Amino acid sequence: MNKTIIININGIVFHIEEDAYEILKAYMTNVKLHFLNSADSLEITTDIENRLAEMFSEILTQDNKQVIVEQDVNSVIEQMGRVEDFEEIYEDDRPSPNNNYAGERKLFRDPDNHLISGVCAGVAHYFNIDPVWIRLAFALSFFFAGSGLLLYIILWIVIPKATSRADRMAMQGEKLNLQGFKNNLEEELSSVKNHLNNLHQEARPFLYNLRDFISDFFNHLGVFFAGAGKILIKLLGIVILLACFGVAIALVVSLVAIVGFGVQRPDHLFPFSIIESEHATWIYVAAFLTAFIPVLTIILVIIAAVFDTRSIGRSAGSTLLVVWLCALGMFVFYAARAANNFRSRASFSETTTLKATAGNVYYLKLNDIKYLSHDDSLRLDIKDHFHNMIIKNNEDEDAEPRNVTINIERSDVSQPELVETYSAQGRDYEDALMNARNTRYIFAQKDSVLQFDERLGRIEGDSWHAEDLQLTLKLPLNAAVIVDEELNDRVDMNGLSVRDCKETNKMDKATSATFIITNDGAQCKVDTVVIVKTKAQIDSAKRADSLSNAN
Repeated sequence: MNKTIIININGIVFHIEEDAYEILKAYMTNVKLHFLNSADSLEITTDIENRLAEMFSEILTQDNKQVIVEQDVNSVIEQMGRVEDFEEIYEDDRPSPNNNYAGERKLFRDPDNHLISGVCAGVAHYFNIDPVWIRLAFALSFFFAGSGLLLYIILWIVIPKATSRADRMAMQGEKLNLQGFKNNLEEELSSVKNHLNNLHQEARPFLYNLRDFISDFFNHLGVFFAGAGKILIKLLGIVILLACFGVAIALVVSLVAIVGFGVQRPDHLFPFSIIESEHATWIYVAAFLTAFIPVLTIILVIIAAVFDTRSIGRSAGSTLLVVWLCALGMFVFYAARAANNFRSRASFSETTTLKATAGNVYYLKLNDIKYLSHDDSLRLDIKDHFHNMIIKNNEDEDAEPRNVTINIERSDVSQPELVETYSAQGRDYEDALMNARNTRYIFAQKDSVLQFDERLGRIEGDSWHAEDLQLTLKLPLNAAVIVDEELNDRVDMNGLSVRDCKETNKMDKATSATFIITNDGAQCKVDTVVIVKTKAQIDSAKRADSLSNAN
C-alpha cells in the first residue's frame, strides 16, 4: 500500500504516488533553475509542464489506470531528457538547430508568418515547403468557382492556432523535449539579436523610409515601362484612340444632322428644352467645338505617342486653344441668354361649364384629329385632296412634349365643369404670362363624349418656355366616367389607371374602364359578380372548339 497525493499541472489534476512526486518535483526544480536566467523562463517552464501533463494523460489513458507511479515519471523524464544530459552534449559538440527537426509535425495555423490567418504558412510547415507555393495554389484556385476561398475558410475554422511554444515546435517538427525547448529558445534569441542589429535601419525617420520606398517604386516602374510596359501602354492608347474616334464621329454626325439637315430637335428634353430657336444654331455649333477640340487634341497626342509620329506643333496647338476658348465663350454667352428666358413662372385659369348628360355618364376619349394651320391647309390643298376626310394625328411626327395632366374630382355643384390652368416661364412675370397665353389646346364635348388633346401646343414659330396645362374635370357625386385606354396611355391622369381597373374586373380585352365619382375622386367601379368558369366548363369549351376545327 503506497501513499498518493493530488497535484495540479497547469490546470490538470493528477493522482500520483508520493515517491513519484518527489522525483518529478526534483526534476522540475532543476529545469526551472536551468532556465531561470532566460528571458522567457516562465513561458518555457509552462510549456514544459504542459508537455508533461500531455504525456501523463496519454500514459493513464493507454494503461487504463488512475494513479501515476514512479515508473511512469522515470519514463517521461527519459523521453524529455535531463538537464545534465543535454548540457554535457552541448559542451562537447553543440548541435546545429536543424538537427532538432526530427519530431512528428502537427498541423497548426502560424500566427507569426501570416497574411490573413496563417493557414497557408501552417500547411507549408506541415509539408515542409515554402509558404509562397501554398499561397499561390490558393490564389489560383479562387478562379475555379471560388473553391479556393471556401476551402480556405474551412481550414481557418478547423485548424487550431499555434498559441504556445510547444505548438510552434510541433508545427515545425521539433522534438518536444528539453533539448528541443533549449534549441527553440536559442533560435528565438538569435533572431531577436539580428533584429536588434538592424534596429538602427528600422528606426529611421518615417520620411526617409517613405522617400526610399517612392524611389524604389518609380525605379521599378521605369524598368517595367522600358520593357513589357511599352506594349501595354500602346495597347491602352489604341483602345482610347478608338473610343475618341467614336466620340468625334458621333459629334460630327449630330451637328450635321441637327444644323445641316434640320433634324427635329428633342425640345422637350433637358438641355434642349431651354434653347431658344433664334439662338439654337449658334449654341449647337459652339457646343460642338467645345467638345470636339479636346477630343481632337487627345487623338493627335495619342497618335504621336503610339506610332512615334511628329506631334502637333506650337502654332497648331495655339490655334486650337484660341478656337476652343472662343467656342467656350460663345457657348456660355448664348446659353446664358437662353436661360434668361426661364427666370419667372406665371399661370392663369379658365373655367368651362359642361353640358350635363343623361344618366350622369361621361366618356373620356383621346382627340386624335390633326388640326392644321392655314398655311398647312393651303399647302396640302385640303379642299381638293382630302374633302370629307379626317386626318389623324401621328404622335411620332410631333416633337412637342406631353405637358397635359388630367385630374378628375368631385364637383361641389350639380353642373359639371372643366378648369384649365395654363402656366409657362419667361424673362419676367409679364413675359411668362404672355407665353402661357400664347398656347392652344383643343377640347371638345359631343353629348356625353369628352375629347382631350394629348399636348398643349404653342403658336407656330414661338420658342418653348416650359408650357404646362393642368385640367381639372369636376363631376357630380356618383357620376360614371368611362375612360378610354388610349387616353390613359398618352395623357397623364394623376395616378388613375385603366389597366389596373380592367385587371380588377378580369376584363383584360376591354378598351376602357369605368370609374365612379366619390368624395375622394374617381374610383374604379368593381363588379360585384364575376363569373369564373369551372374546369369542366373550360374542358367542354376546348372539346367543342376541337370538333368545330375538325369539321
